[in-house]
Amino acid sequence: MTKGSEARAESDPGAPLLIPGETCWRIERADSFAIFVDAAGYFATLKQAVLRAERRVLFIGWDFDPRIRLDPLDGGRPEDDQLGAVLERAVESNPQLHVGVLQWDLGMLRALGRGLAPIVLLDRRSHDRLTFAVDAHHPLGGAHHQKIVVVDDCLAFTGGIDVTADRWDTSDHADDNPHRRRPGTGRGPGRATGPWHDVTSMMTGPAARAVADLARERWESGTGERLDPIPDERECWPADVEPLLTDVDVAISRTRPEHGGATLVHEIELLWLATIAAARRSLYVESQYFASRRIAEAIADRLREPDGPDVVVVNPETADGWLSEKAMGTARARVLELVREADVHDRFRLYTPVTEQREPIYVHAKVTVVDDRLLRLGSSNVNNRSMGLDTECDLAIEAVEGAPGADRLAATVVGFRDRLLAEHLDCSPDDVAAAIADTGSLVQGIERLRRPTGRSLVPFEPPELGPADRALAESEVMDPEKTPNRWRRVERFFARRRRPGDRVRT
Repeated sequence: MTKGSEARAESDPGAPLLIPGETCWRIERADSFAIFVDAAGYFATLKQAVLRAERRVLFIGWDFDPRIRLDPLDGGRPEDDQLGAVLERAVESNPQLHVGVLQWDLGMLRALGRGLAPIVLLDRRSHDRLTFAVDAHHPLGGAHHQKIVVVDDCLAFTGGIDVTADRWDTSDHADDNPHRRRPGTGRGPGRATGPWHDVTSMMTGPAARAVADLARERWESGTGERLDPIPDERECWPADVEPLLTDVDVAISRTRPEHGGATLVHEIELLWLATIAAARRSLYVESQYFASRRIAEAIADRLREPDGPDVVVVNPETADGWLSEKAMGTARARVLELVREADVHDRFRLYTPVTEQREPIYVHAKVTVVDDRLLRLGSSNVNNRSMGLDTECDLAIEAVEGAPGADRLAATVVGFRDRLLAEHLDCSPDDVAAAIADTGSLVQGIERLRRPTGRSLVPFEPPELGPADRALAESEVMDPEKTPNRWRRVERFFARRRRPGDRVRT
């Protein structure tokens, strides 16, 4: 029995998937919860939230660029709309406000390539209550990959969108959007950038305070400075944002590598394996990468089952950056071979989205939708490093069968999936729902709606791998599969969930 089928056999499909201490860290109530698809709405809301902040704003990020514009559609002066200017204006207008920015140290090196001054210089030039810091507290080869912003410990944003260059876009992903540009270098406007698809969330209530706890923990590990919680509660939900859900339980799942005395936390990987095992009809995934062999093996086992779920993965055409494509692209080709060989019932597709003029849309979103049961979004990708080497933060909402409000949650979960597919297929969510209902299949519903011209989803075909490509993928130089104690913890997790009479691997 493979590891994937072991997960299927040892997991009770009807049991809750979100278990504190196993597949998640904490489950807390969100008074209000919203999701931003693509960065235009998120950045505009973030700008206003920062300007209304009273005590503290924390940015925890993989990358950060104070030169980006937050709301280029508002018609104001470009220099007033830049992130750095907004932060300076916020602290200057409120003597009680402190703003902290914590960026992954190697992310700073990437920023230097875009012409950005080092964070340490920005810190020296900025206001005393505006602090820029780099976070080097990670294992060799690891990254701090979380994307979190917390305002006054009462409003939290987390997901896949970094507050940096190249992310801004609207959901129409127009081929020629004049606002989609990198920051200028002082010698004129920056170069135009391509369409970018991404997702993040916003919440208030105890769930926001839990994300704030995580952000302060990261700040302390990166800077050595301990920040106290902000005890005062206030109404901080932006009036112009309609919540997707209210009074909903939100689970927070993490990856934290074993480093500096901290023990390994890989709740995200355990949630992946549990959700794949529990999927009944469909598994919909958006991810920057598709390169984790363990996740691929679990999917492959489900595809071999005569009554297993449809599995749809939406990826970018190529990874961002030459080395990433060489490492992650070749790894994707290898796991695709494994999955497609197992797809004996024609229930798997890997697509890439394209614009009206058939140009690739870069997929940076990290979203999973399981049936009408579970919605997960966050910072983690379907690659090995997100499971055990990098620092990650994901959120999940589960409609537990029979629980109060489960029907409402289930409709929201599947409705959000249909909204994403409608964006990619250039149709309405109702069209998506009808096509899936008519065909009885997620895969066949998408196939009915795909078009040979204009905006749509295109089946991905990997390039042929030469000997050098295969050697690079097998070396796992950018995406190591094995980390200390990781497999032992996975086995122990499923052993605890084993039911009497279940088979075990021999």
